[in-house]
Parts: sequence; structure tokens; C-alpha cells
Amino acid sequence: MSVVTNIAAYRFARMEGLKELREDLLSFCKEHGLKGTILLAPEGINLFLAGDADAVEGLLVKLRSLPGLEDLAPKYSESDTQPFSRMLVRLKKEIIAFGVEGIDPAAYTSPRIEARTLKQWLDEGKPVVLYDTRNDYEVKLGTFRNAITAGIDHFRHFPEAVAKLPAEMRDAPVVTFCTGGIRCEKAAPFMERAGFREVYQLEGGILKYFEEVGGDHYDGECFVFDQRVGVDPALSETGSAVCFACQAPLTAHEQDDPRYVANVSCPHCHRESSDQMAERIAARHAALARLTDTLPGSVPYENRRPLRIPGQHDGKTILDTLIAIFPQLAAEGWLQHFAAGHILDPRGTAAAPERIVRAGEEWQRRFPGTVEPAVNAGIRVLHEDEAIVVIHKPAPLPMHPCGRYNRNTLVHLLHEAWHPEKPRPAHRLDANTSGLLVCARTRHFAKLLQPQFTRGEVEKTYLALVHGHPPEDQLAVDAPISEEASGPGAREIEEGGLDSLTEFRVLQRHDDGTALLEARPITGRTNQIRIHLWHAGFPIIGDPVYLPAGKRGDTQTLAVGDPPMCLHAAQISFTHPLTLERVTFEARAPDWSGFQA
Repeated sequence: MSVVTNIAAYRFARMEGLKELREDLLSFCKEHGLKGTILLAPEGINLFLAGDADAVEGLLVKLRSLPGLEDLAPKYSESDTQPFSRMLVRLKKEIIAFGVEGIDPAAYTSPRIEARTLKQWLDEGKPVVLYDTRNDYEVKLGTFRNAITAGIDHFRHFPEAVAKLPAEMRDAPVVTFCTGGIRCEKAAPFMERAGFREVYQLEGGILKYFEEVGGDHYDGECFVFDQRVGVDPALSETGSAVCFACQAPLTAHEQDDPRYVANVSCPHCHRESSDQMAERIAARHAALARLTDTLPGSVPYENRRPLRIPGQHDGKTILDTLIAIFPQLAAEGWLQHFAAGHILDPRGTAAAPERIVRAGEEWQRRFPGTVEPAVNAGIRVLHEDEAIVVIHKPAPLPMHPCGRYNRNTLVHLLHEAWHPEKPRPAHRLDANTSGLLVCARTRHFAKLLQPQFTRGEVEKTYLALVHGHPPEDQLAVDAPISEEASGPGAREIEEGGLDSLTEFRVLQRHDDGTALLEARPITGRTNQIRIHLWHAGFPIIGDPVYLPAGKRGDTQTLAVGDPPMCLHAAQISFTHPLTLERVTFEARAPDWSGFQA
């Protein structure tokens, strides 16, 4: 079987005589059996081509004879078949549509960072922001771990995305990246102009990173603009496809879904009937019931928790590193862990305390015979479609692994019940708070849903039963909240803290001196409703941290059977990431409220 050579290349340079050049290049490519697309513009050239290796090299020789293209260096990959169906040479105003005046990569580009240097930074745990400038449908197939995504469907919307980035990001080192680097030639200088002080562009983009260092720190594959759809870190074609109906990239798992019908529909655009949704929800409840018949964390097991070595501890002993990261445990306690073989090096071998660590290494802590406290596992699915899952979270139930909880957590239970899918919560509820929680079913929909919470576009309404009667029926609290925790699960009202605003409305005043309130958090700070009510003198009944009379407790998660913390997420409204329609979901009010919404 003959191998097809694929190249992708671009160069910003002053280009003239484009009409004549277009005819010349089109004639050459057709004569030599090359297929793909060449874009020509006054600002430069951008091309994706495939064909016989000798024909590809002949075209490169021709292009390198042009002024400004002398060192044109393409990225190479191979495929078993021709990924393009025809040959196009097009004249454009820009080789990458941006539409912003004054951004001229031929005159200025931001500093470049080589793939190996970026990998070293990530290995060392250097604090750096990775910013994915690609469109959402590209990001769906994969991106760098912990990267921030632009959340756009066209590069022309990039300036709007930058305007919404948090102010503190302007002082952090930012590395922009895209498929092959071309978008970052404009994105990075634009960010500099917008006030970001230290911006780099990944040289050659994701494809060059794959070529030089592989897939370290990258999850998934890379979307490419040809019939291959996606390539893995070895630059080999993957099994991904594109839906004919909605153009969504589809993983191999999604193509196995019965809702995928070639040239008709896929799991993202298929519409279920109400009966089908009811059947699916019934199946989810059955899976949850089987899973929680005996809580998974209640059976003794060995829990292993990862620990990645930060850059500032490079060259220190593992004992000194652990003491610095976990100061709550003295050296004697850590030495007991070493003696018991509970500290494992990156190879999974029990380590000595004097072992030297290197930045970026992943160590583990063993906790044999782990038994977690019981939780309320009565999760109810209220809605599930192709994009989202809406559940009624019970309490007490921690959302994420932390402290004493790992398997007895909402995320672990959802991932087990939905396997091989991994529903992604789009927001958080405290362990002791019950009510509505929205999850995205895929990374693609998470990227469309989660930013709505960050941008304040989601409307949330809570019910709270509190001590005392507010003097007025309407109350607003705007006290700033500390960014860091002052104790287990606690925040403080702090001058200079994060701006916070919650609006309250009295629904009922009870003879026992309690009141039922409706709470609408306008901002989304940790513990916001609880701490604002406590600060206003009306603490939530059952809150184990924010107690009456301004006192503080130290219990983070209530035990099953304890009186409940009377805070409930009752209603939520947001833009559905698939239909783009505004949707609202409601949860039944709990018994303690004496009120049915």
C-alpha cells in the first residue's frame, strides 16, 4: 500500500502578483496529483496538501523560490489514503480570518516557545496559563491538561473571549496554542495589545508538539481540517469522524452509539422522545441503586492519592517536600508513613525519606484499609438528553474526592453509574447542600456550559431556613469574601476580598423565630449564601460551620442522620449547550422547608 505524504505550512510575508501565482500553483498541483487547499493573501500563505512525497517536495522547492518563503518549513504526517477530494487555490483578504486592524504578523509576533521548553515547564510544575485559541468543535477531541479554552465557534470571536478573561490572568505567563501555530501568530500579539504582560505562542502548535515530544500533558487527540478528522500524539490518523448533520467531531465511542446513523444523525443532534428519556433515566436509577446497595467507600480498600512535585521543591528530599506541602503533619508522623511503606516513588516502589525528588514527578501516598464515612447516596436523575444530565443531589454527599472521602462522592458514583461516560459537573454544591446540579455529558458540552457560570449568565435560586426574622422582606448582602479558606471548608468576610452579592427575599416567617428565605447568588463565591446570611445575623439552621451568635464550628461534612443543613438549590436557568435555548429546571422543596415551590 502506498503511503500518502501530508503537509501543513503557513508563512506571513508580503505577497504580490497573487492572481498569476494562483494559476501557476494550481496548474503545478493538478499536474503532479496533489490535492488540498492553498490560501493566498497579501499577508502570506497557508496550505494543507497531500500526495506523492516527490510531488510534495517539488511544490516546496517552488514555494521556497518566492520572496519571504525561503525558509518555509511544513509539518509532515502520513496516511494510507488521500485525505482531500480536490485541489483548491484561493485568494483571500487574510490567510487566517481575524478582522482586527493593526495585527500584522509579518511585522511583529509574540515570543515563541519551543515544544521541548513548554514540556519542561509543565514537567516542573511552573505556573503558566495554557490558552487554547481554537474553536469549540476542535477542542472537543482533545487539548492540553488544565488548559483554558476560548469558548468560541469562530476565530473572529477571539477578541470577545479575551475581554472576558479574569484580570489576574494579565500578570501571569500565558502560552497560546492552536493546531499548527497560525492562529497564535495573531492571537498572542492581540493579547499583548489587550494588556497581557507575558504572552508566548507555542511554536508549530499542537502538531509540532506531538512531533517533538509526544503527548505528555495532552489529553485526547488533535482535530485536523481534512478527512482524517483527528490525529493522535504519534501523528497517526484516529478513528474519529464528523457528523454529516451537525458537523460535530465524533470519537470512536460516539460512533458506536446507536443514535449515530451515518449521514443522518449522531448522539449530539439525535432527538429522543419523552418515553426514551424516561427509559434511560429508569436505567440510570437502577445502576445507581446497584452501585450504592453497599457504598463503594464503605468496603475497606487501598486508596492511593497522587502527589505531583512542584518546581520549587526540585532537588529536595521527599521528606522535606511532604512537610512543606502538608505542614499539618510533623516529621515524626511522616517517618511512620515511610516505615510502613506508604510513600511510593514514580515507579510505585516504597521510598526512603532521604530520596531526592525532581520537579514534575508524580509520587503516591498509600492509605491501606481505607473505610470512608457513610453518605446519603439517594441521587435522583431529573433530566438527561444528549448534552446534559440534571440531578437532584442529596445531602450529606461530598461532590469531589477530598479529605475522608474518595469513593463515597458524587463524582465517583456518577462516573461508575454512567461508565464509560464521565459526566462533568458544571458547578458545585456544598456536601451539606441538597438540590439541583447540572452536568455535561462530554468535554465538548462542558466547554459550552461551564463558562456560563463563570460569566454570571446562570440564574440560581435557593431555599434557606434561617435563625431569626430579617426586618425587611427584601435583603441584599454585598460583603466581600476571602479567596482562601481560614479553616476546614470555611471562608471569611474580608476587606479586600472577592466581590460578592446575594439577594434574599422572605417567603415565610415562623412563630418559632425562624424564617424561610429565597436566596439568589449574583456572584458565585465558595460558601457565599451561608457566609452572607451568617454575616447578616441570620445563620442557616443546621450549618455546622457558620453558627448562631457569630460563632464558628469545625465540622465540614455532616454525618448521615444528623439534622440537615437547611439550604437547598431549588431552581436553575441557563442556555442549553445543544439547542441554545434558555431552559429552567426545578427541584421539589425538602420537607424541612414546609414549602412547596
